[in-house]
This record gives sequence, structure tokens and C-alpha cells, in this order.
Amino acid sequence: MKLTNNWNKFIYRLWSPVYDPLFDRVFVRGARRKSIDTLAPKSGERILIPGVGTGVDLPLLPGGVRVLGIDLSAGMLAQARRKLPLPGKEVELREGDVQIQQVEPGSFDAAILHLILSVAPDGAACFRETVRALRPGGRAVIFDKFRPEGGNLTAGRRLFNVFTMLIGTDITRRLSDLIPAARGQAAGASVRIVSDVPSLLGGAYRIVLVEKTA
Repeated sequence: MKLTNNWNKFIYRLWSPVYDPLFDRVFVRGARRKSIDTLAPKSGERILIPGVGTGVDLPLLPGGVRVLGIDLSAGMLAQARRKLPLPGKEVELREGDVQIQQVEPGSFDAAILHLILSVAPDGAACFRETVRALRPGGRAVIFDKFRPEGGNLTAGRRLFNVFTMLIGTDITRRLSDLIPAARGQAAGASVRIVSDVPSLLGGAYRIVLVEKTA
């Protein structure tokens, strides 16, 4: 099975009523906060959140920011809208496909990619479009799960991925499959990796900060 937009729309409609209590508050709230601290958003900045989901990142942002959150799932966006308004923050939520151009190039200061590069059918396309949206010198933070760079894909991971794909996520992707800079390809790259630190589950999840260079 491969992830598709149609499948993600279906499965995340089912997840939307239970996502916050089942996943965020129990599992990843601390990691999301650390990721946003790594990004260090500032008042006055315009921030893009592809795959905004239920909007769990929105309360963690500082006052004075302007935010555009995009998500494929109407059900997840409905949950996000319940968190609005957030005093001191200008938030727009939009239904859309984060794999294709949604905004003007160079129109954002920063971006948050939390648990979306492993969910979008084409994670590399999602990352490229995010970078396209950033101004030169803009930055993006990634919090997601990736398989180790070295070695082959194990049979056990491949088998478990059959299950995880059914619930809307791919655990077989490597960071270097999505970001050329992670393969040390500095020449011609549009981003540089500023930091890459392990997070949850012994480093299976990572927090990666990148900066747009051109």
C-alpha cells in the first residue's frame, strides 16, 4: 500500500476527534514545544504550518506572529478552528494539499513541519514547497520520525510499516530521501542543516532546523 491524498483524507477524518488526547497530550506535546523553541519564532514573523492538523502547535507560538496553517483534512481543520481565536496571534486556516504550491514564493519567515513529512504521500514535494515559501534566510523546523541513514530497510520495519501506513504514516522514510542537504549535497542546495538532534524513542524521532540559503 502507498499513502494517497484520498486515504489520508479518510483516515484523518477518523483520527480528528481523538487525535489531541490520544497522541498530543500523552505523547508529543513536550517534543513539539522543544521543536518550536529550536525555531525561535519572533513577534512580527509570518509562519507557515503545512499539515497544521488539529492546531496543537498554535497555542505554543508567541504573540505577535501571523500564521497560515494548511491541511488536507477538513476534519482536522475543524478541530483546529475550535482553538481559535488566540489573543495576540493572527491565524488563518486553509484546506489544501501541502505537496503543491499554496502560497507566494518567499512570503514567509519561518515554517513548522511537525509530523507531516512522514504523512504526505510525497514528503520531498512537501519539503520543497515549504522551502519555496520561505524568504532567503528563512528557516524551518522539522519534528518527525525517520529511519536510520545507514543500512538497509529491515524486514521487520517493512512489515510494521504495512500497519502504520493504514493509520496514515510511513516509518520507512529517511531524512536524506527528503532533504538533499542531509546527504551532504551542499552544492546547489537551497537549504543548510543548522541542527539535527534526537528526540523521542531513542532518536527515532528527530528535531531538525534548516535555513534557506538561496
